Amino acid sequence: MSSQTQAYSLKELLDMAIVIATQSHINQIDKAGQPYIDHPLRVMTAGQTLPEKIVGVLHDAVEDSDLTLAELAESGFPKEILAAIDAITKRDHESYDTYLERVMANAIALRVKIADMTDNMDISRIAHPTAKDWTRLEKYKAILPRLQQRLKDSTHPRN
Repeated sequence: MSSQTQAYSLKELLDMAIVIATQSHINQIDKAGQPYIDHPLRVMTAGQTLPEKIVGVLHDAVEDSDLTLAELAESGFPKEILAAIDAITKRDHESYDTYLERVMANAIALRVKIADMTDNMDISRIAHPTAKDWTRLEKYKAILPRLQQRLKDSTHPRN
């Protein structure tokens, strides 16, 4: 359905986003052996506004499935939400610093990325963490304060 013919409330968009994320991550398993959709749902729950919740549940859908931003636009998601999803979607062959700069330039994406990293840092969900898991945790521990400081310094109003 075209966004030009149908305007949805943010609550309706959140309901749609949950369905789309569930479909996008079907049969995907996380590092702890659990259904992957649990992670986007936890990130969604951490959101404080409806746009943050929508982006939170969809934050990995474009990156980790065949879903496209164009399809989300056709489904009626507004530009503000599409821009945040675009900002938080890592591109192939992109440096992590370039990715983080784009995330930090978008207020919603920044808040969602902080929630994403915070959830990913919960190593207690992994029964037997590997050296790779501990390395990833250390990487996130080094990056998270940078994101939190950007949020603190930010003059972005809540959306």
